Amino acid sequence: MSESRRPSGGSPRLDTSVAHNARVWNYWIGGKDNYEIDQAVGDQVASMFPVIRDVARADRDFLGRAVQYLADDRGVRQFLDIGTGLPTLDNTHEIAQRIAPESRIVYVDNDPIVLVHARSLLTSTPEGTTDYIDADVHHPDAIVEGATATLDLDRPVAVMMLGILNFVLDTGEAQDIVRRIMATVPSGSLLALTHPTTDADLGGEGNVEAMKFWNENATPPITARTRAEITAFFDGLDLVTPGLVSCSRWRAEPGSAAVVPQFGAVAVKT
Repeated sequence: MSESRRPSGGSPRLDTSVAHNARVWNYWIGGKDNYEIDQAVGDQVASMFPVIRDVARADRDFLGRAVQYLADDRGVRQFLDIGTGLPTLDNTHEIAQRIAPESRIVYVDNDPIVLVHARSLLTSTPEGTTDYIDADVHHPDAIVEGATATLDLDRPVAVMMLGILNFVLDTGEAQDIVRRIMATVPSGSLLALTHPTTDADLGGEGNVEAMKFWNENATPPITARTRAEITAFFDGLDLVTPGLVSCSRWRAEPGSAAVVPQFGAVAVKT
């Protein structure tokens, strides 16, 4: 039976005087849910780090390929999408339910602008379910508790953490968040993750000054990490082919996209 649970919390106050990540990201991928301040900061970051728009598009394309892989090749029917972002074309539930209409999806975000638009995520096939949890990635226990209303944690779950751990500034805390969430899902579950990097082999050096500007002029603050630090998020999990690579190249057609300084990978819990 189809179920679409409405987000609680009323209409949060939006601060449109400071650029916000969800809106700037929306601007970079060509969306319309942004304000002049978001466009101004987004343009400045892009002038310092021109590849950022390619990063934004590559991250979104990774989502599509990852969900396709998880639903089609791995047979996953439950998705926990943490750090949802603003709705756009081909959200997680739309891709998953095209493949398997019975799929159940829980979106998680605590961004006021995302919450305002969350109702557009709460659509579902008659056979499936979508839900939205207003929760912070820093509170993994609350996320898991909220997800149990929709997901059966005795069956495999695909945990989606795309471009979200970069807002957890302490690396040890970020690793602990991943461990705690993955500890609650059974064998056969998978983790899909993307994360910005400063590694030179992906052309990430320009991230340093651009992120410094961001942290002085926008919210929330962000950090990049090295390949080794990002690899550690998958401790205890088995990376699927092709491993940890530029997200633009993960299971993409050969030569279809340039390398971007954003790692992406999917790993399975055995």
